Amino acid sequence: MSLYGLSEVAEEEERQRKRAPWGVIALVLLTGLALIRNGSGEFDIGPPQPAAAAATDSRSAQSTFAGTPASMPYSAVDRVRIPAIQVDAPVTPVGLDANGWVDAPPPEDPNLAGWFTGAVSPGEKGTAVIVGHVDNTKGPAVFYGLGALKKGNRVEVQRKDAKTAVFEIYGVEVFDKTNFPGDRVYASKGTPELRVITCGGGFTKQNGYDGNVVVFARLVEVR
Repeated sequence: MSLYGLSEVAEEEERQRKRAPWGVIALVLLTGLALIRNGSGEFDIGPPQPAAAAATDSRSAQSTFAGTPASMPYSAVDRVRIPAIQVDAPVTPVGLDANGWVDAPPPEDPNLAGWFTGAVSPGEKGTAVIVGHVDNTKGPAVFYGLGALKKGNRVEVQRKDAKTAVFEIYGVEVFDKTNFPGDRVYASKGTPELRVITCGGGFTKQNGYDGNVVVFARLVEVR
């Protein structure tokens, strides 16, 4: 095939990727997140699971906060802080690995989160995604307490442009990895939103964690 032909193929593949719905991309992301199972999963009580009262509802998912700030320009991410569960962690960029899975942060560093660069940066219009381990072989990791968060708690994302995007949580849920609602979790709401994701649900030695804990939040302040 000529070089021109190869270029045409590459351009068409890029167009296809851009047109791919979140429901398709979510399956790729889910597969990777489902492999964040490096911990034993056998601590005395296991990671906390989201309470029923923390689940999103149609009103909270569709509403907007009064005085919602305008979307921010692109910027890489530096740190993530979740005061309610004492998270203060550096963030490293992650993409898709050679197998098409989201590339989680190195499991040997328990206090490290990953920003998925295949989505927008936190504060931009659209849905940004931050992932992290729930545990590793030595014990709880950065997002071990994610399931304990409640509506109204805040997630602070410090960006490389020296600005901090502050998100307010409006839902926390756990989804089975075999029936993950990709469109609901990842699709753009037309405003700056954030999803923070780790493993959760039940655990077996054979299959690891059977679900993902997902935090739903939207931008409410820029500092």
